[in-house]
Amino acid sequence: MRVLVVTAVAAERDAVTRGTARATAPADGPAETAESAVPGFVLHRTATAAGPFPLVVDALAAGVGPAAAAAGAATALTAAAVSGGPYDLVVSAGIGGGFTGAAAQAPVGSLVVSDAIVAADLGAETPDGFLPVTELGFGTVEHLPPEPLVRAVARATGARRGEVLTVSTVTGSAERARALVALRPGALIEAMEGFGVAEAAAAHGVPVLELRAVSNPVGPRDRAAWRIGDALAALADAFAALPAALAEAGAEVFPHVAAADPHDLPDGRPTDPQGAPASAAPSPHARRTP
Repeated sequence: MRVLVVTAVAAERDAVTRGTARATAPADGPAETAESAVPGFVLHRTATAAGPFPLVVDALAAGVGPAAAAAGAATALTAAAVSGGPYDLVVSAGIGGGFTGAAAQAPVGSLVVSDAIVAADLGAETPDGFLPVTELGFGTVEHLPPEPLVRAVARATGARRGEVLTVSTVTGSAERARALVALRPGALIEAMEGFGVAEAAAAHGVPVLELRAVSNPVGPRDRAAWRIGDALAALADAFAALPAALAEAGAEVFPHVAAADPHDLPDGRPTDPQGAPASAAPSPHARRTP
């Protein structure tokens, strides 16, 4: 099984990789990790042949915002599809701000898994208020992950289930936070990349999920209240539990995943998207994101 995880920045990507490495490490040593390049980006990989199916996880720091996230995800998805080894799942991951109103609580340090990935500010302002783009007759504003997968991830990680909002401007006031919750009462967390990742996954017909740790409350920007280190640690713990969730979701979500992956090398190392062994050094033309 092949999973693409898209984050905004390197710190989030590294937390994902630490978690997956912990989960996939053999009993007699550390997990195998490697780097390989796709145009403009570097994939950080962990792989294991243990468990119900071989698992390859590629983590990519695509940049901040939905456009950068969509570009990074689409690039990796296309490279994998062209190579004949497409991904089975795409995950948007990282940290974000938690809503803390009476109806929905996502406290700092908690995990949230997406019931829906929602573009919260994609639309138009009118004299009567905000209209989502769907009410203007265009596109979509949400993507729904597979229910059995959401259920399995919530059980394995302890994450709360709810809507994850994608915004292009981080909320900085209590008034705006209340407006978002009024618009999407099921919202638990906001971030800036999930909808872009989901659009790329949908274009390739690949299931998508968003998994985030809460680093701060949504609202006025109080840096003293931020707990980025704690959130990154929670994110790593979540990804350490992800293989168990994938195994639980199993054939119900991934019926095409065979017991063996022909794109894994005999020694368990993943191939790169062009079919060559993943090397420890990225291409000199690859662009690293901060």
